[in-house]
Amino acid sequence: MVNMNITFATLLHNIKSKKSNLLLTNLYFITFATFLCTFFYLFGLWHHYPSTTVISATGYTTTTTSAGASSTCFQPDNTTEAKSSPSPPLPLSSFVKLDFTASHHLPDPPPTTARVSHLPPCDSSLYEYTPCEDQKRSLRFPRNKLIYRERHCPLPEENLRCRIPAPFGYRLPLRWPESRDSAWYANVPHKELTVEKKKQNWIRFEGNRFKFPGGGTMFPRGASAYIDDVGKFINLKDGSIRTAIDTGCGVASWGAYLLSRDILTVSFAPRDTHEGQVQFALERGVPALIGILASIRLPYPSRAFDMAHCSRCLIPWGQYDGMYLTEVDRVLRPGGYWILSGPPINWERHWKGWERTKESLNDEQDAIENVAKSLCWKKLVQKGDLAIWQKPTNHMHCKIKRKIFKTRPFCDEAQNPDMAWYTKLDTCLTPLPEVDNVKEVAGGELSKWPKRLTSIPPRISSESLKGITSEIFKENTELWKKRVSHYKTLDPQLAEHGRYRNILDMNSHMGGFAAALVDDPVWVMNIVPVEAEINTLGVIYERGLIGTYQNWCEAMSTYPRTYDFIHGDSVFSLYQNRCSMENILLEMDRILRPQGGVILRDDVDVLTKVKSIADEMQWDARITDHEEGPYEREKILVAVKQYWTAPQAEQ
Repeated sequence: MVNMNITFATLLHNIKSKKSNLLLTNLYFITFATFLCTFFYLFGLWHHYPSTTVISATGYTTTTTSAGASSTCFQPDNTTEAKSSPSPPLPLSSFVKLDFTASHHLPDPPPTTARVSHLPPCDSSLYEYTPCEDQKRSLRFPRNKLIYRERHCPLPEENLRCRIPAPFGYRLPLRWPESRDSAWYANVPHKELTVEKKKQNWIRFEGNRFKFPGGGTMFPRGASAYIDDVGKFINLKDGSIRTAIDTGCGVASWGAYLLSRDILTVSFAPRDTHEGQVQFALERGVPALIGILASIRLPYPSRAFDMAHCSRCLIPWGQYDGMYLTEVDRVLRPGGYWILSGPPINWERHWKGWERTKESLNDEQDAIENVAKSLCWKKLVQKGDLAIWQKPTNHMHCKIKRKIFKTRPFCDEAQNPDMAWYTKLDTCLTPLPEVDNVKEVAGGELSKWPKRLTSIPPRISSESLKGITSEIFKENTELWKKRVSHYKTLDPQLAEHGRYRNILDMNSHMGGFAAALVDDPVWVMNIVPVEAEINTLGVIYERGLIGTYQNWCEAMSTYPRTYDFIHGDSVFSLYQNRCSMENILLEMDRILRPQGGVILRDDVDVLTKVKSIADEMQWDARITDHEEGPYEREKILVAVKQYWTAPQAEQ
């Protein structure tokens, strides 16, 4: 046992000795290898970096072997040796600079497209330029039926290639609802209406603002009291009335005060001697367009409006075989109302003030009554200065009446009642869709607001729009809720409650974008381009939204600086081979307010071209990824128009 212990101890001692010797051997090897590496590294430095003469900061030459000693390299001078004492400076001519420029050159590739030229500001005098309602151009056209006041757009080669300036002193409009009652004078510097309509309480000028008391020619007690009078005969509270049209709107006080009752009104008036009517409406944050009933259809689909209104709008309703009232019938939905106040209503009381004879006023009223009967309208009431008619809910009785009395004929079935872009007015009656019984509403009954917004529109449920089903409509509504939520993360101004008021959607499809903003204090003018594959503007109105037709190769019938925000979905892809992208963007710039926002979604290649022009127009623009992520070809351009104005006029 003792021997075994001695043997084990001896073995352990030998193992420890071997380990110590091995560790010592390794240490010697590492030291020797390090020495060799260091030696050869220093030898390599000496071999590749020989003595080089450089000019020091003092102007003298020095000798160095360091690669980083000087930022200027010269060819080494091997004829002189380094000296410890300074030597006289050598002339620069004795040194040869190394040439690092490329010895071979390839020609630049030819450009694929020319760079967009600079787009300068227009002359200061053009701050209210409206291309298709230019007063000088309009004088070339007939005065008969006021045709000269209709849209007359410049030819493509006549388009201005400059940016319309805001007037000097322009300010962002007041926020809604304060804007309903006030507007900055600098934004619409016209005092003509304050003189012409002084007694009628349309508008006043106070300090640096215009005030809008809500009055009108036929409602001296104010628009709100006037609407209350209308509400005694038409239910304006149950949601059955949602969309309205105001012909010859003045400063649109009727539409402005209907907004608080959840009724959206499209107001229009011509650009005439009453300077700036529509412009005042838009400054107030009220929907409006420049327009007139003359020789072409209003740019709206059939069966669009729940209510139409004329307060001393001076339209000759009884003339030309009732052509203008027949157009109102086309755009009124089944069961819709037409309201008339002013001449010739209540002429027995007002004829002296209107400076007309009793006979002429009586004849005018008789003519209107006859036209209304030929349209199968029912007169509901005439009380005081108000008269109200109602359109039938279907044409079953009307067709029987036609067979007996042979009065106003129905339009040919081949005529498209929704076609309304430079379409000539007619005197035939637009037929309503067929029904099975006299109590049925032609075209389908609409839900009451706000349910109407998300209910399946009758034009879709009846399958009259090819390729659009109820399921597609529901999916589209949810899609735009998601998209608008994403937009608000991209544009802080859109997310800011009340920052924007007037919004334009350039390619609205079914109005999903506008529907997603319904809880914000905004209104949206939905545009269905006339080039769109499917005409969906009727669907938009059936949802309780408003809009119009537009060809974006032409200017819009509105003043400069109309909209606070512009949205466009695939607009430039739609017009890619139709007209100039630059002209469309210049029109957008014209109708967008300074500091207004833009969001465009389109193919990435299209948006890249758009951005290059947007940069020229002094927009702060950037392209971001699709809401689904970076792998989508469709991208989103977000832009803000910079604030700038015309210079101050010389005194």
